[in-house]
Amino acid sequence: MTTAELAGQTSGGARLLAAARAVIPGGVNSATRLVGRPHALTAASGAYVTDADGRRYLDYHAAFGAILLGHAAPEVDDAVRAAIGGIDLVGWGVTEPEIELARLVAETIPSAEQMISAMSGSEATAQAIRLARAVTGRPLIVKFQGGFHGWHDAVARNVISAPERAYGADPLSEGILPEALGSTLIAEFNDLDSVRALHEAHPERIAAVIMEPIPHNVGALVPSAEFVEGLRALTREQGSLLIFDEVITGFRHAPGGYQEVCGVRPDLTTFGKAMGNGYPIAGLAGPRRLMERFSSAGGDVLLAGTFNGNPVSSAAAIATIRYLLDHPDFYERTHALGERMRAGLAGICEELGIEATAAGFGGVFSLYFAAGPIRGYRDLMRNNDDAYVAFHRRMTDRGFLMLPLSLKRNHISAAHTQEDVDRTLEAARDVLRGIRDDGLLSPA
Repeated sequence: MTTAELAGQTSGGARLLAAARAVIPGGVNSATRLVGRPHALTAASGAYVTDADGRRYLDYHAAFGAILLGHAAPEVDDAVRAAIGGIDLVGWGVTEPEIELARLVAETIPSAEQMISAMSGSEATAQAIRLARAVTGRPLIVKFQGGFHGWHDAVARNVISAPERAYGADPLSEGILPEALGSTLIAEFNDLDSVRALHEAHPERIAAVIMEPIPHNVGALVPSAEFVEGLRALTREQGSLLIFDEVITGFRHAPGGYQEVCGVRPDLTTFGKAMGNGYPIAGLAGPRRLMERFSSAGGDVLLAGTFNGNPVSSAAAIATIRYLLDHPDFYERTHALGERMRAGLAGICEELGIEATAAGFGGVFSLYFAAGPIRGYRDLMRNNDDAYVAFHRRMTDRGFLMLPLSLKRNHISAAHTQEDVDRTLEAARDVLRGIRDDGLLSPA
């Protein structure tokens, strides 16, 4: 498609974006949504979204992974319709949907005995970190280079860092107090010694280690069993809590999240995104002895939020989790399609002489333009970012929605089919050949 044709295709979207910029900063409500065409989306159903000019895209972005069953999944939307017109937001006492959701979570997530509800993953991780500091009486947090745990001050640093800023001071924003940034220490994923060294350097001062069990915010770094098991043992030995941030991995890779897959139980678990299939809801769960430190149970850790336990969002989450429990073949299908995609991309790159690594887990896939193995962020610094962005941009222009930012992942939902994957691979072969021929990467 020529530039002129693309301009014509996106004219309606460009007009909407221009109108948005008059009343919304930059025209979008989250900076990572400002990624070029399509500028505005107007409809979504199943595995597809439609832009303001009527062009359909096979959606692998899936709202950063929030869409698990497909857009407008009838099982979820029907539950929401049934909830509307019943109890709405009252801000008093408790509602039946909140109780039912908490029971489901406690029955499904291995480490959960009790849960609290929130509206976003950032809220859930903020609550987890505050609780960890209160329980341990310690000030410091450890996160991993490349991990993203929300926009709040405690963790807003060292995600997709340039090589010269990785592991050092790399805040995501201005306006954060230096002491807040300094209270979060940076380790290397899949490197237990880096975590041990921080505990030794700061004895009895680390409250918790927070980790994405698979750091999907930089694609897909799959942990070794030795690393996860060693981290569990190390934190117990040092008296710090282990927090699994399963905002992305939760419910997507198994009903009980990645902790069900790896067999390691953290002290606290955060979750969100896919649990409501697009409706705003998140949560924090853990054992009763920790969760009852919240002020709602007479403890000393503030629990507040007008929209916590929202009945409509709770209904969406209940329907999503029930679907997953009633359809175990969901995981068989999405894992098989993910493996088909990863194997197909790896084969195409080998065929074209392109040095690349097809990574992922379950229905999540990423194509790094670097030789493997890729275990931690140091390995990701070898990635060809220009080729990565070009691959996603050119695939999107062909009708396969992939966020054109480096290291962003792709998601397969229940609505995707084998035919969708095969069509994607067919397009990817042409796109990768073009990237190679345009000199955007070095041959293997």
